[in-house]
Amino acid sequence: MFERLAAQTHRRFVKTHLPVDGVPIFDEVQYIHVARDGRDALMSWHNHLTGFSDVVLASLDQVGLEDRAIARPFPRAPADPAEYFRHWISTPAVIGQTDGTPELSYFDLEAGYWAERRRANFLMVHFNDLLADLDTEMRRIAAFLGIEVNHAVWPSLVRTADFKEMQAHGEAITPGANRLFGEGGVRRFFNKGTNGRWRSILTDEDLALYDAKVREKFSPSLAAWLEGGRRATGEPREAAD
Repeated sequence: MFERLAAQTHRRFVKTHLPVDGVPIFDEVQYIHVARDGRDALMSWHNHLTGFSDVVLASLDQVGLEDRAIARPFPRAPADPAEYFRHWISTPAVIGQTDGTPELSYFDLEAGYWAERRRANFLMVHFNDLLADLDTEMRRIAAFLGIEVNHAVWPSLVRTADFKEMQAHGEAITPGANRLFGEGGVRRFFNKGTNGRWRSILTDEDLALYDAKVREKFSPSLAAWLEGGRRATGEPREAAD
């Protein structure tokens, strides 16, 4: 991985799903954290978990079995997203956490990045805002990175970053997705790009579990931002708690 990063010839960037305490923080590096409502993130993640190819699952099994700290194959997610939600929100994969299996806790991860939101080199971006006004959010990101907008090509850049456009050209954008997923391939990766699918799937009891976890793990400002985004709640770094 270090060799691949060192070989980058374009403007250098690294994408990671690590929590903030697993990412080296340097003043000269800029960090963009993209977040989503936990229920929407759960639906997207369930689509991934149930779509992995047999080859990928076998590879994940091998990693787990060969690591003494894990010592088990990769857990299979149930086909029913509501069943998986109940497992996800109550079963940790990491000692000291209370949710998230088979990954790290969504709640701990978001609380960690939120605590760093006032750093000058941190920008908090929300999925809802990207869906609602992609042009504005892209300009906000460009300003944060110190990139001058080229007005001649800007409309084409915004159009190219639209979800439906990326979905239509998924083969070129993420060719590795066809190896990652079995049925559906790259189309499975660019699945829906919408919010609220959980509304017809999770029960009132499920939503009560989620609300309880939100109250336990999040400040009121973080809870509001994760549910609604910046357009609904204001600039994250200006939030009181």
